Amino acid sequence: MKYFSFLATIVFLFSGTSLYADPPLSSETEACLSCHSALHPGIVGDWKRSLHSRTTPAAGLKKEKLERRISAEKIPEALADKVVGCAECHLLNPEKHKDSFEHAGFNVHVVVTPEDCATCHPVERNQYHQNKMAHANGNLVRNPVYQDLAESINGLQVFKNMKTTSMPADQETQADSCLFCHGTEVKVKGLKKRETAMGEMEFPVLSGWPNQGVGRINPDGSLGACTPCHARHEFSIEVARKPYTCAECHKGPDVPAYKVYEVSKHGNIFSSRNKDWDFRAVPWKVGKDYNAPTCAACHASLIVDAQGEVVAERTHQMNDRLSWRLMGLIYSHPQPKSPDTSVIKNKAGLPLPTELTGEPAMAYLIDEKEQKRRDQTLQKVCLSCHGAEWVNNHFARLKNTIRTTNQMTLTATQIMAEAWKKGAAKGLAQKDSLFNEAIEKKWTEQWLFYANSTRFAAAMSGADYGVFAEGRWNLSKNIQEMLDWLSFKLKGQKSPPPKEKPKSGQ
Repeated sequence: MKYFSFLATIVFLFSGTSLYADPPLSSETEACLSCHSALHPGIVGDWKRSLHSRTTPAAGLKKEKLERRISAEKIPEALADKVVGCAECHLLNPEKHKDSFEHAGFNVHVVVTPEDCATCHPVERNQYHQNKMAHANGNLVRNPVYQDLAESINGLQVFKNMKTTSMPADQETQADSCLFCHGTEVKVKGLKKRETAMGEMEFPVLSGWPNQGVGRINPDGSLGACTPCHARHEFSIEVARKPYTCAECHKGPDVPAYKVYEVSKHGNIFSSRNKDWDFRAVPWKVGKDYNAPTCAACHASLIVDAQGEVVAERTHQMNDRLSWRLMGLIYSHPQPKSPDTSVIKNKAGLPLPTELTGEPAMAYLIDEKEQKRRDQTLQKVCLSCHGAEWVNNHFARLKNTIRTTNQMTLTATQIMAEAWKKGAAKGLAQKDSLFNEAIEKKWTEQWLFYANSTRFAAAMSGADYGVFAEGRWNLSKNIQEMLDWLSFKLKGQKSPPPKEKPKSGQ
């Protein structure tokens, strides 16, 4: 069994026989399939269902521009006339891949990266790199405030003598929580021999793996992954266009996009009618291929109208149609100029896009002109189904919700600042964590859960979710609980002894 793959390859090459004769496969991919069809039938089955397995890059280039799924103007000759199989992805750019290893006569790498996909999809790779998602690991790991929040959640707490102490979270806990979506750093730790069905083989030992986080740092040095949306190994545009895919990281309560979508009218229509929609069509024709937006329709897909005129260009820069960052950190604010948000510093020197009092750090954020351009791009999608007044009023309501939720966050911040000032809690002045005391945790819930939920509900027409589920009711209730906590805490403090009056004559 150990040499089956080599024997199978020789048989195929010299007999002129192929397991997959049409469309044409490379001999390298045939060799992969000769073993992995038996070892990993699920993976091979996914690949067989993919467009990669049924067409060649050369055929893709012959399509009309709007119908193309690849953005390269030219494909390397060795790859152009073969379908995209195992070898075409896992043997690319071996000199860049630290995870490359000798396997069955080939130099194989485990992790397929955006740099590999860029062979056929360079525009998408470049757009994605301008997206905060691609930088999600660094934006979290290199920001001490966000790291403090992550540690307050993931750190292992131990109770003793009426106190709790927090131990730093281990690497596996981080990978299983925040970095599951933000992305791990995949490192090669060496090689290890394993016994397999084909005999003893040597494989790379990877830390931070498995991971499909949007900001994964790959062994070839590239950022991000295509697989969070276009799941391996089918890489389906249909999967990417359905909201279930986005729900993996956008379910809340910090980013409740999917929960809001489910209860919105758009979500109602999707749930009722999506079985009749064509999720594979390129371009995507509104009113014919689908009749209510999904996440992809609003934020990514190439949309055309009934006459084939472009409504919105395809983009993998997910904020290209977004003017406001709804996920308040700590307040909602205009989108950052750079996808690398770790460079941001407010006037107080904190790595935050706003001051603690709400003023935006505009040197790092897009201006009104760019906000207007992005709004107009998104509104074209809305106007495909709605009248101008409907759309204008919807965006006006959202802007008002941003204003009111920021104000409710400011009120909570002022209460917390008062707790710091009066010694009921320790804060920045004492060089203490922002997230380790009861009032600070309630303050975090105010903006991370309740204000965010209210804004997402306003943006996506899921109003009830933004009232009682995780929204306005909780914003007001939380403020009262913070104020009550502070009042009780101050009442429990011992008053300092009165100063002794100096005796007469002294």
